Amino acid sequence: MSEARGYAALRPKARLEPFGFQRRAPRDYDVVIDIQYCGICHSDIHQAREEWGGAIFPMVPGHEIAGIVSRVGAKVTKFKVGDRAGVGCFVDSCRKCAPCRAGEEQYCTTGASMTYNGMEQDGETPTFGGYSDHIVVDENYVLRIPENLPMDAAAPLMCAGITLYSPLIHWKAGAGKKVAIAGLGGLGHMGVKIAHALGAEVTAPSLTVIQKRSWPL
Repeated sequence: MSEARGYAALRPKARLEPFGFQRRAPRDYDVVIDIQYCGICHSDIHQAREEWGGAIFPMVPGHEIAGIVSRVGAKVTKFKVGDRAGVGCFVDSCRKCAPCRAGEEQYCTTGASMTYNGMEQDGETPTFGGYSDHIVVDENYVLRIPENLPMDAAAPLMCAGITLYSPLIHWKAGAGKKVAIAGLGGLGHMGVKIAHALGAEVTAPSLTVIQKRSWPL
């Protein structure tokens, strides 16, 4: 085990405050990441306020993590000390069910281990998120951050980025396609940038217009 420091909500709707806790000891395939940046996703706010139910307290939120690998397990092959690394919404899964074997661990039938407000696969150890100084994650649930991508810009890609990238790729956004992004919040901003980068013609309609118009189903 290692001593970690972070910011936690000790109870629903409480302000985040300094919090010390234990990170699990790294295993053979784990990497230890010293966290440099962590994005603020609105789901962090919902969870800390216990607005979705089932919250576990104390809670250290944060699942848009970017940092530097400071230690690797004996059998790690994908990362080395000093690598730039990111962590998204979950940190483990059963690895045995059909979705896990298909590379879709987010649909793990026994339940993926979320980055925070969840349990490790042992069902007993709570997970704590990126509003902390370091995190321990199996190398298979860590992403490599390119050298030419600033770390502060990389962090939001771990959730907001993939949330927009996935449907844009699924619907084959690109040259010759038109994409409308409704709302320019955190997700909408990502959607505009990614759709444009893919070569699509991008429009960001006003939400006021959308709300006033009656759209046929």
